[in-house]
Amino acid sequence: MHCVWCGGAFTVDPGPGRPARYCRRSHRQRAYEARREAARRGLRPDEVVLNRHTWERLRDALYRLEAAAQDVALDLGSGRPTKADYVEALGYLAAAVRDLQEVAVEPTAMSG
Repeated sequence: MHCVWCGGAFTVDPGPGRPARYCRRSHRQRAYEARREAARRGLRPDEVVLNRHTWERLRDALYRLEAAAQDVALDLGSGRPTKADYVEALGYLAAAVRDLQEVAVEPTAMSG
């Protein structure tokens, strides 16, 4: 099972009652607060609100990852790449992924 709030995997304990949807109580509370805020703002279930700084960091990190993937495809697609070429390409992609992982995206309001 995956937490509805953070997406992290967790184990659902069998037992009476509804199955858990959140990995921890604080995530259930945050989701409740986000749903209330979404209702206050009149958001549809597929809409979220992020602050501008988070949005810009996310957009930039995704652009860097896309550019890295294109560069790697070009570099490895031409000629006969060596093991060193693959290692270098993987390092380049890993750095772009780390940039993306550093962006903490937690919606200010979330419907659903």
